[in-house]
Amino acid sequence: MTESASPEPRWLTSREQDAWYAWRRMFPLVNAEISRDLGTDSNLSEPDYDVLSVLSGTDGTRMRITALAELMQWSRSRLSHHLTRMEQRGLVRREEVAGDGRGAEVVLTDAGLATIREAAPLHVASVRRHLIDLLTPEELDALAGIGENIARRLGVRRKS
Repeated sequence: MTESASPEPRWLTSREQDAWYAWRRMFPLVNAEISRDLGTDSNLSEPDYDVLSVLSGTDGTRMRITALAELMQWSRSRLSHHLTRMEQRGLVRREEVAGDGRGAEVVLTDAGLATIREAAPLHVASVRRHLIDLLTPEELDALAGIGENIARRLGVRRKS
């Protein structure tokens, strides 16, 4: 029996480490500030806001639950539990898809639409305060390009 040598790890260079640590510090800090504001300003969690904003931007303010789970990169079970909590608050409802006994859609209620309309301006102000307005136009372009590049390489395409 011969022992195979495992390849030496490809350690990060100083430059790469600086970028990695900057990302690791930046992302949770920005996300925590925006999440805190969302909860304080609108009594919504990030997933609540994501569901409401996606539905408000779709034709008929509805979407198949499986498609929403895929978009949010959640399991169908996790999304189902979250939708139950949102239904209890009157923000969404579930409906069977006519002519398709297997499919169900989540539909934005009038209360959900009113909630996202009230929350969106405050959320945008928070995103500006904690990220957008802190960057130069060149940094914004770089950040957008980096994010799209990484998402694309991980198989996620931006929906236009």
